[in-house]
Amino acid sequence: MGPFWLSIKLALWTTLLLLPVGILLGRILAYKKFKARGWLEAFIYLPLVLPPTVLGFYLLTFLSPNSQTGAALQSLLGIPLVFSFEGLVLASLIVNLPFAVQPVQQAFSNIRPSTREAAWVSGISYWQTFTKIELPQCWQGILCAATLTFAHTLGEFGVVLMVGGNIAGETRTLSIAIYDSVQAFDMRTAGIMTAGLLAFSIAALLAVRLLGNNQHSREHR
Repeated sequence: MGPFWLSIKLALWTTLLLLPVGILLGRILAYKKFKARGWLEAFIYLPLVLPPTVLGFYLLTFLSPNSQTGAALQSLLGIPLVFSFEGLVLASLIVNLPFAVQPVQQAFSNIRPSTREAAWVSGISYWQTFTKIELPQCWQGILCAATLTFAHTLGEFGVVLMVGGNIAGETRTLSIAIYDSVQAFDMRTAGIMTAGLLAFSIAALLAVRLLGNNQHSREHR
């Protein structure tokens, strides 16, 4: 599998697995008040401020079969989590957590409390309120979270290199392939790959901006 398709595969798995988590955590942070809220938010948004190599080092140490946690996870799952695609997915879930949570949290926060209260007074259950009222109003935030998660996964380098290494067909993603091309002075190949990533990133940002503008317009109608 080429680096491009491996990156697409990683981004798809990360987005599909992380989106439900983002919806759950985003809703909790938007509506719930509890003592450990600050700690939970700090954990979720830590990847935004922590250098990728530092985060990658701790994940490598945590997932290593030489550590108790890594050995336990490897025994439970039956697969190695270091220098493997499965380990890349797990690391990618942690790295991209803030991108999946923040847009969803903002979308839930924008729903007026009176809307939910009116639903409950009308006899609609909490689950029905969530599925029939909250989710339809948050679809733009959810789509924004999916777009950001997918795009960021495609370009992730530091954590991918630390946890996955550089194994052809297994962990050599597009960002690693670009690095290899530059190291080999193959600037033409590196230029083509970086141009593709740049175009996709710009398209993703424009899509997020468009979704944000639509959300803002709807709130002020």
